[in-house]
Amino acid sequence: MNQHSPVVPEKLSHPKLVGGPLSLAPFSEELFHSAVVEGGGEIMEVGPATRGLVWLSPSGANELGAILDAQPQIEWLQLPWAGVDAFASVLAHIATMPVDKRPVVTSAKGAYSEPVAEHALALTLACMREFPRKARDAHWQEQRSGLSLFGRHVVVIGAGGVGRTFVELLAPFRANVTMVRRGNKSVPGAQATIGVDDLDSVLPHADVVVVAAAATESTRHLIGARQLALMPEHSVLINIARGSLVDADALLDALQSGRLFGAGLDVMDPEPFPSEHGLWSTNNALITSHSADTPDMTRPLLAQRVRGNVEAYLNGLDLLGVVDVEAGY
Repeated sequence: MNQHSPVVPEKLSHPKLVGGPLSLAPFSEELFHSAVVEGGGEIMEVGPATRGLVWLSPSGANELGAILDAQPQIEWLQLPWAGVDAFASVLAHIATMPVDKRPVVTSAKGAYSEPVAEHALALTLACMREFPRKARDAHWQEQRSGLSLFGRHVVVIGAGGVGRTFVELLAPFRANVTMVRRGNKSVPGAQATIGVDDLDSVLPHADVVVVAAAATESTRHLIGARQLALMPEHSVLINIARGSLVDADALLDALQSGRLFGAGLDVMDPEPFPSEHGLWSTNNALITSHSADTPDMTRPLLAQRVRGNVEAYLNGLDLLGVVDVEAGY
């Protein structure tokens, strides 16, 4: 059952495509085979006639790059996740091509926003209410403690589908939301929108910081020791984007020293995260092992994105989730 609805990502323009036969790689699966057919597509093995390629594996950048080099006539590539950092080398190679020779790359931007934003809200409430510590203590607490989300200042880093959906989920809590994003286009539900260069200016006033940005070279350790030191002692950090955006060692130090109230982390760097790292045993940290969007949630959403983009591709319409190959997301 598909219980979630995809969020329409902000549109990026792309050249008009010719259209033609499509291939599934590096494997085929009935759900996605049917999605292509329902979108009106003709499926064939990867070869000289392939015009569109739906890549179903979350990895395999080298194999994918080899296919694109061998089949330069491919004009559209669909990737399976909202985040495309696993294919950074492929995107970087495409970015070196002349603009009129590049395949248009699309991802699942916006497709998985609801389940991931829901998980971000769960982590936020759990950390503010001190669920990690109280569950670990496993005894009746002598004092009643915890923080409420109502009326708090929430800083959301990243204005993609997850960030925008999370802002919608905050509405009943009457939160004061600051959106941090590339550019200055306002986001519905956010009281302020600022650029990434101004992030440090809002951290001292943040009760909650939610990381929902894309993983690129420029966003690695976007939250490091300096940013954590700027946050108030009662604040919590939530990361449902990619582990590389947060310096795990600096976060551990901030949590253990009492400079941060709590942290909810669905993503880590590396993954699987080393079992000996101190974050696992820190009583104000909660790690959920990249389970914000499970396969049961994502598979029907990806099939829906594939079906819609195949139909758009074959009818000369705009594709959803176009990736800026030069920016890397």
